[in-house]
Amino acid sequence: MRTLTSLFAVILMLFSLPLYAGEKILSIIHTNDMHSHLMGFPPELDFTPDKTGDDKTLGGWARVATVIKRQKAARANPTLVLDAGDYHMGSLFHMLAREEAFELSLLKLMGYDMVTLGNHEFDLMPDGLARILSAGHRKGMPEIVFSSAKFSAESEKDDSLEAVFKKGIVKPYSIKVINGIKIGFFGIIGEVAIGDSPFASPVKFTPPVEAAREMVKLLREKEKVEMVICLSHSGVYEGTKSEDEVLAREVKGIDIIISGHTHTLLEKPLIVNGTIIVQAWEYGRRVGVLDVAWDKGRATVKDYSMITIDDSIPADPDIQRRINGYIGEIDRRVLAEHGLSYWKTIAHAKFDMPIVEDESPLGNLIADSIRWYANKYDYDPADPATKVVLAIEANGVIRDSLMKGKTGRLSVADVFRTIPLGIGMDGTMAYPLVSCYLYGSEIKKAMEILTSIYPLKGSSYFLQISGVKFTYNPRRAIFDRVTDIWMGSEEEGYVPLDYSSSNKALYRISGNIYDTTFLKVIGSFTFNILNIVPKDRKGNPISDLVAYRIDADKRKPGIQELKEWVGVMEYIKSFPDIDGDGIPDVPKKYSGKLGRIVSEPSLNPFNLLSRGTMVTWVMFGVFVFLAAIVAFIVRFLVKKFKK
Repeated sequence: MRTLTSLFAVILMLFSLPLYAGEKILSIIHTNDMHSHLMGFPPELDFTPDKTGDDKTLGGWARVATVIKRQKAARANPTLVLDAGDYHMGSLFHMLAREEAFELSLLKLMGYDMVTLGNHEFDLMPDGLARILSAGHRKGMPEIVFSSAKFSAESEKDDSLEAVFKKGIVKPYSIKVINGIKIGFFGIIGEVAIGDSPFASPVKFTPPVEAAREMVKLLREKEKVEMVICLSHSGVYEGTKSEDEVLAREVKGIDIIISGHTHTLLEKPLIVNGTIIVQAWEYGRRVGVLDVAWDKGRATVKDYSMITIDDSIPADPDIQRRINGYIGEIDRRVLAEHGLSYWKTIAHAKFDMPIVEDESPLGNLIADSIRWYANKYDYDPADPATKVVLAIEANGVIRDSLMKGKTGRLSVADVFRTIPLGIGMDGTMAYPLVSCYLYGSEIKKAMEILTSIYPLKGSSYFLQISGVKFTYNPRRAIFDRVTDIWMGSEEEGYVPLDYSSSNKALYRISGNIYDTTFLKVIGSFTFNILNIVPKDRKGNPISDLVAYRIDADKRKPGIQELKEWVGVMEYIKSFPDIDGDGIPDVPKKYSGKLGRIVSEPSLNPFNLLSRGTMVTWVMFGVFVFLAAIVAFIVRFLVKKFKK
């Protein structure tokens, strides 16, 4: 009996063998949108990389490195480490990206095999990216694939970047044979991300679906690959028709999409048209681990886990030692000239200031800093019209919350992370402040961005404001929802603004060059309804806002750009020392809302029509016309029924 049982077992094993023999396992460790957040946060002052179990910070590239090592060690099968772009721009570390490429060289040391480019890789303009890639190439970096770039034949401004691509430092695709599987890789950027890349010009980008089709055709038909993996800086939104879901539906032949750009936390992979889509949130706070079974030309999810990068994970000491060395470089080469250092405490806070899609304490503070800093350098008390009375900041430029943490100390590193982006027109890092003049009616149009553009376009378009407060009725006609505006401040008081078209008084406003330029083009997004024309002191239209950057030192030739991030630091340092310890304290006013943006929903006809613009009256006329038609039809039907 025992012999028969053994024989049966052998036969069963032999019959089962073909079922498993064809299956091959490949593991993919993936991240996206790391944004130079090399340290655990927030706040960075709480981050203790050499200890576990004693802080609440998330992220930290040295912790990510530990996870990569552990996941590789736990598997007998091959493992790839991939990133879907935007590993730059978001902390003080990117300030030396063109010279040192800290992020790229660190990714290589952490074990990354391949990455693609996101929109923020282009923030420093084509030549800036060329310098970053060249520095990374010298120091060692992961392989980079990017299939979307189209270089200009007319302009020379992207020639240095084109040369880097031609050298093969960035490749349109790559092929690897892993575990006997011939795999093709390519990278693309999505439509929304393309729109978020204004400084990439004159580089243009092939639409993502078109680029993907070309790559899949080439990889499948010419290179004869078996599996195709796309690194897509396009994005997913759970439950909606997101770009990477559209990509999977419209482009056959993609097995796996490593997604980025939307900072989405996908706890489980999306399976769309047989394509596996994954994305791992943002800033290195999560790492995704995908185990793929490959059998009969098809990839399926064998297992998936989303690992939280928290204080339970010890930092890799070698990686952290390098990061600490980078901090020394930043102190010497970036911060010293401003009298700052990475870990310097510039204020105390007794409350958190998080990012929210609403009037926010942090948004109010940053907007106030713009108005304060511009007036500090460029206001003549003898000429009241030179005073900046309105400052704006879009939520999309505010990149991180400002948290009090365990100590309540606000460090330079933590404050910088809130407002880190951009490059100046002089080639120096970070957005400069610009100023111009608007009519009262144009200030109302600017506020309509928040009431009408933001609901359509998303959180990045929510405006934080300083120097004004306003009410709006979200039930009114689109582009005409603002009902009252007052100018002033909490300290000085507010007075009503005459925003009628007859008021030709000029009001000076300020913002960073990115946000202010958007004001100039908002009309093209709104059928010219919200046309805003920036003007100079005499009311002449401004053709190029670059010439209206605020000058930090008029005694020197050229424009010494007034940097937004420096203004935030200086404003915070100007706060009073309330407790007498020699360190400024964040005023209580920034602990909550200040009533600068107030929604007053109402369907009362008077509130819907009062002080209405042409938009309101046209829509009202259409409503009356349609109502009359409906009434006529009802009356006709009633008469007919009575007969």
